[in-house]
Amino acid sequence: MTKNILIISSNYTGHGHKSITESLCEVFSENNDVNIHVVDGFSLGGNTLLKIGKSYGPITRKSQSLWELVWNMSTLKPVLVNEFIELIIKDHLMKLIEEVHPDLILSVHPNFNGSVINVLEENKIKIPFITLIADLVSIYPLWAEPRADYTISPTTEAKDKCMEFGVPEEKIKVLGFPVRSRFNNHGEHSDYKTDNPLKCLIMSGGEGVGNMRKIAEVLLNNFNCIVRIIAGRNTRLKNSLNKSLSEKYGDKVEIYGFMENIQELMFSSDIAFTRGSPNVMMESIACNTPLIITGALPGQEEGNPKFAEDYNLAAVCTDVKKMKDTIEDLLKNNAEKLNEIKRSQMNYNNPNAARDIANFILSVVKND
Repeated sequence: MTKNILIISSNYTGHGHKSITESLCEVFSENNDVNIHVVDGFSLGGNTLLKIGKSYGPITRKSQSLWELVWNMSTLKPVLVNEFIELIIKDHLMKLIEEVHPDLILSVHPNFNGSVINVLEENKIKIPFITLIADLVSIYPLWAEPRADYTISPTTEAKDKCMEFGVPEEKIKVLGFPVRSRFNNHGEHSDYKTDNPLKCLIMSGGEGVGNMRKIAEVLLNNFNCIVRIIAGRNTRLKNSLNKSLSEKYGDKVEIYGFMENIQELMFSSDIAFTRGSPNVMMESIACNTPLIITGALPGQEEGNPKFAEDYNLAAVCTDVKKMKDTIEDLLKNNAEKLNEIKRSQMNYNNPNAARDIANFILSVVKND
């Protein structure tokens, strides 16, 4: 019998939730006995909640201190956040459940864990509910919902935080971070040789935040390199970078907007500079592209730089004034440290994470 899975995701709060959903749908599409219905959770709250979701990009681009305030306030009373969201999504959610008849609900956004379970419980609806955590270390309390049938965690660090927040250990499955298949580097490993120009990729998530221009100037003024910059959806930043860099450095620099085929640039880069966005980090690791992490959003990304350092998946440099020294350190002795990061990434990467997660979800829905 065909099973229906409802995935509650998000299209506007960064690109990570959408990317994770796509990675799972790739696997689900191979199974003819499963129908997948994906909904943007914020759309269930009409214009009010959708505006909140769409505000993520402008806030994280223009005021990280405001984002930190929003994060801290909502972590103090997660129950109130759940109740607020429940209030404005319940009518549309109930209508969606009547239309889709889901045999299982999967949430890949923290705002739709406790809130959706509240709606199900109040209407005495019993549908298996699974949470898939989209962060690595510093997880939001809303991710940790003890009433969920299972919580899928990408790391043991996130699992430990869930347990601190009260989720029973037997309900947590550590299955890795799902990455879209096109990011997995299936080619043979090759070390970087310092007699070649250093191919650099500067990016900062789908919203295009970070001090990209100054990083590019450090690279172009001090190293034999080619610099490519992805400004994401931030068109103002793209135009500014074109004006300030392209005119001065010519074909040594290339500026891109939001890209669907970003993996092609990752594969062909020797090093990437990025904010500590979990999705961008894990996709870079899958591509076997060494990272320099240049910063992290307050809240959900705070622990990511240290996490990456602990596993030797990246170097961390949050001060542009120290960027030249950081790169020189990676490149000395014929790029010994840079190549060690490449090897650590190959050992850490799990190209089967999306498949493992999808198969686990399918086992739950088929056994229910």
